[in-house]
Amino acid sequence: MSEEDDIILSELDDEELVQQMFDDLYDGLKEEIEEGVNILLERKWEPYDILTKALVGGMTIVGADFRDGILFVPEVLLAANAMKGGMAILKPLLVETGAPRVGKMVIGTVKGDIHDIGKNLVGMMMEGAGFEVVDLGINNSVEAYLEAMEAEGPDILGMSALLTTTMPYMKVVIDTLIEQGIRDDYIVLVGGAPLNEEFGKAIGADAYCRDAAVAVETAKEWMGRKHNSAATA
Repeated sequence: MSEEDDIILSELDDEELVQQMFDDLYDGLKEEIEEGVNILLERKWEPYDILTKALVGGMTIVGADFRDGILFVPEVLLAANAMKGGMAILKPLLVETGAPRVGKMVIGTVKGDIHDIGKNLVGMMMEGAGFEVVDLGINNSVEAYLEAMEAEGPDILGMSALLTTTMPYMKVVIDTLIEQGIRDDYIVLVGGAPLNEEFGKAIGADAYCRDAAVAVETAKEWMGRKHNSAATA
């Protein structure tokens, strides 16, 4: 494509621009996403609308294609990075406008485990779906999780493990939550290559998530239930 053929984002109408942002997100074009966000802000779009319609809308397509094996981890990481560029502009504005949030998640790899690609992907995809994500990184002890939960007050706790030897530590964390009488305060999601649904049930997690796309769908579903039960309570 020659220079003259380049799409000039500011010349597109709102609908075309949002469609173009879907494409740019899909292709992991961070600068174009940042430009698109700024153009929509100049056009007096609400930050929350930009987040949900342009960014989350675009990441939903990425998530579906990742789930269906059309896109792979490197491409999703690029898309998530582009999304982060747009989010960096919107975050302070969202705080100012008191925009509703989908939910908040504390996520971390368990003690003894230093693998984080899967966890990072889940965190990025969750942000892409409009969740606030607090990433504790790798090698987290029960104490580290508990401290974060107390400080952050999340809706969801996400734990990841890639080693069969570190998987049982997830149960240690859940058992501690039960002992402290706070297990029901959180939706607990677990994931990682060696896990499966049976393991998730056996340790008392709310759900096992096969991959990042499933994690987002599961989190939304559980948040929906949580809101419904709160409304009927």
